[in-house]
Parts: sequence; structure tokens; C-alpha cells
Amino acid sequence: MMNIRKAITRTALVMASAAAAFSAPAQAQQPDVVRLGNLKFAHYGAVSYMKESCSKYNLKVEERMFPKGPDIMPAIVAGEIDIAALASDGAIAGRANGVPIFTVAGFAKGGARIVAGVDTGIKNLQDLKGKKVGVTRGGAHELLLYAELEKAGLTWSDKPGKDVQIVFLAFADLNQALAAKQIDAMCQSEPQSSQAINKKFGVEIMKPYNTSMGEPVRLLVMTEKMYTEKRDVAQRLMKCFVETTALFNKDMSLAEKYVRDQMFKGQITSDDFRDAMDNADYTYDVTLEHIDITTEFMNKYGVGRMQKPPKASEWVKLDLLQKAKSDLKIK
Repeated sequence: MMNIRKAITRTALVMASAAAAFSAPAQAQQPDVVRLGNLKFAHYGAVSYMKESCSKYNLKVEERMFPKGPDIMPAIVAGEIDIAALASDGAIAGRANGVPIFTVAGFAKGGARIVAGVDTGIKNLQDLKGKKVGVTRGGAHELLLYAELEKAGLTWSDKPGKDVQIVFLAFADLNQALAAKQIDAMCQSEPQSSQAINKKFGVEIMKPYNTSMGEPVRLLVMTEKMYTEKRDVAQRLMKCFVETTALFNKDMSLAEKYVRDQMFKGQITSDDFRDAMDNADYTYDVTLEHIDITTEFMNKYGVGRMQKPPKASEWVKLDLLQKAKSDLKIK
């Protein structure tokens, strides 16, 4: 009887061991979750698409949309976001004020326009004198607007008394304010600026890229914790990002369908999307020089309220990007 009991015990142990061995690989295949902070603009589409395609890299991307870039910073500090897509000035201001992030790639460039009301008679920057111009506070467009106004020899303030009165509004409210003639012009993002033109209540004055900043580059940032402690996850994510960006550049019809149907839920037309992307590009790259120039302009104009303007060399880490591009044979 004792031998039978021992045999039964040994059999049970073998079966339990086999069951554990069988279940271990299934547990190991659970995807790593990456929490993405993003914005709803046409040129942010390739970043958003990561949540559709990253399962092949054993990742699950959970996306959370924010009204504007600086709003993502408190969520990063609270440990709620791992990576984020935003304009360079939002990232720079965050880093300057102690948010523990690294820039790991660029993901878009361009995507800005100065648009005037169709009945205002405004044809150039000089015509903005005595007018109200709307812009979103703390975004790249505020910085671009100030740089262009200075180049045109105009002064500005959000109070009356200067050449141009600045009216701070959320991105989502700028078009409505222009259409209602509450402002005379705006510095707006895409596809909203293209939408204003296509709906015939706005006309383009210029694309604000002719200062030393050039076209603004949007940044993909990553928490220091993820970069240093989850290198494998970070590298897989970067490979997914490079792949989705290459896919959107190769297949603009896919990019259009995803942005129009998934991001904007049919609220923009095909013309809106195509005109927007004529004024923007999906990209991977950013230079330290561009970030340093942007930082200098921010400090000059008081955008971002930086305690200590950071040097790009201190917080730009492009090694993950370079390896991902090399692995995927993308220049």
C-alpha cells in the first residue's frame, strides 16, 4: 500500500511539474504594456498607429489623448505615461522643470500655418498690426508666431497697447473663433488650419518656417525610468515606431484612412487630410542643433517658464532610434 501511495504522489508531482512547464511560456508571452500620451493632429497619426501594430513586438500600447503637449507632463510625473508625442517646446519646458524624460526621436515636422479671416483683408504679417491673433499657449505655434512677428518688426502682448493683441485659445477653439470673427487671424496646427481654408472662412498668410528654427520638429519622449530600466521594451517600441512611420510614408492611403476614421471619426475630409500632410511630414529624426535653437527662442520669448533651459546633449538619446533604423534597414 505504501508503494502505491508513493507512486501516486510521484505521478502527481510529475503532472504538476509538466503543467507548470506548459503554462510558463504562455505567461512569458503576455505583452508588455506601454502607456502613450498623444495629441489629435494629422501628423501624429503614425505614433497613434503603434497601438494597432505593436503586438508583433509583444507590446500593448495604451493611448491617452491630451488637449496639448504641456498637459502630458503632469501625467508623466505621476507615473501614468511612459512615452509621449508632443511639440519640442512642450518637451523642452518639461525637461527644464524637472520632468524625467529623454527625447528618443523626432516623429513629425511642419504642421503649422498662420491663417487670417477670409473677410479681414489681411495679406501678410504687416497687416496684422492692430489685429487680434489667436494661438494656443505653451505650444510650438506660440513660439513660431512670436518669431515671425519679431522678424516682421511687430510688437505683441495679450493686453491692448502693442501692435498685435494675442488671444490665447485651445487648439479646438481657434477655428470657431476665427469663423465667428472673434479673432482676425490665428497660428494653427494641422489639419485644423487646412480645414479653415477648405471651409472658406480662412485664408493662408504663411507657413511660419522662415526663421532659424525652420520647420518645427515634434518629439517622441520617453521616461528616464523606461529608458534605463526597461531597455528591451524601449528598443522593441522604437522598432515599432520606425516601422509604423515607414508604413505611413509608403502608404498614404492607409495613413489617411486611419487618421480620418480612427483619430477624427470622420470629422475631416480627404482634402483636409491631404492639404494638412502637404504641410507636414512623418519622420524619425531630430538634431541636437534644432532642439538647442528652439530652447534659445523659448528662453528669449518667455515660452514655457523654464527654471533652467536644458542643453540638448543632456537629454537627447538617439541610440534606440539608430539601432531600430539599422535593424529595419531604414536610412
